[in-house]
Amino acid sequence: MKAIVATDQTAEAAGITLAERPEPTPAINDVVVEVQASGFVPAEWEWPSTWVDRSGRDRADAIIGHELAGVVTALGYGTTGLSLGQRVIGITDWHRDGTLAEYTAVEARNLAPLPGDVDFTVGAALPISGLTAWQGLFQHGRLRAGQTVLAHGAAGAVGSVVTQLAREFGAYVIGTGRAADRQAALDFGANEFLDLDGEQLEDVGGVDLVFDVIGGDVQRRSASIIRPGGTLVSVVGPAEHRPVDGLAVDFVVESVPGQLIEIVDRVRDGRLRTHIGTVATLDDAIPALNPTTRRKGKTVIRVRP
Repeated sequence: MKAIVATDQTAEAAGITLAERPEPTPAINDVVVEVQASGFVPAEWEWPSTWVDRSGRDRADAIIGHELAGVVTALGYGTTGLSLGQRVIGITDWHRDGTLAEYTAVEARNLAPLPGDVDFTVGAALPISGLTAWQGLFQHGRLRAGQTVLAHGAAGAVGSVVTQLAREFGAYVIGTGRAADRQAALDFGANEFLDLDGEQLEDVGGVDLVFDVIGGDVQRRSASIIRPGGTLVSVVGPAEHRPVDGLAVDFVVESVPGQLIEIVDRVRDGRLRTHIGTVATLDDAIPALNPTTRRKGKTVIRVRP
């Protein structure tokens, strides 16, 4: 089968290639999925699991990508809850071969059904972005109606979902980003927008929850405006800066089928819109995964027409 594999950690565009790899076989409690579309997170280049296994050994020519939409084609021993021919979405284990391939093996417990009225391209854009937003807001941020949320990167793949979900659940959302992102963030439901390059973050006043996808100095400044009892949620590694009187939580997204179903339901009835920026075929994936200019929204690779 065709697959995109990582070959060199030091050079992005030169460090991946389209290769032929053996089709996977399902282990116990696995399924094999014929991948129709795969989302991609640029930060994957920085994840240790892209380059080494759980024992720290080199993962030579590992298949990249971890979110998928596709069709179940084989069931491993003991697998329950899924059937052959079923449409599914989900996230593969970080240390296993990924989803930028014609087939992938994945634990059945990491998959949720994808209704027939949701396109595979849309489905592939949901697992990591949608679950990151859901878990950050509700599990870790303990969002309540009436709170003020500062959503960094509000026009991005994750931030746009954060903005929409927070508004749905009764929060007042202040989105941030670059000046060119203002209208997109407002279109996704932000009540206000702050240009991080041209406006002062401290002018926002107090907020109850910061959803941080940037880190560094932006995280430091964000922590300083969190109200007593508020929360800083970070998806960029352990929080270096913490609120004076509040919580700082960093987390790695998990594939939770029940939450995926909630997210898909919102896409189906129009409460939630995806922000897909680039769509390419598997044959044309390498330049799409290594853009020379900044791209907005989610990158999705259509593995099959």
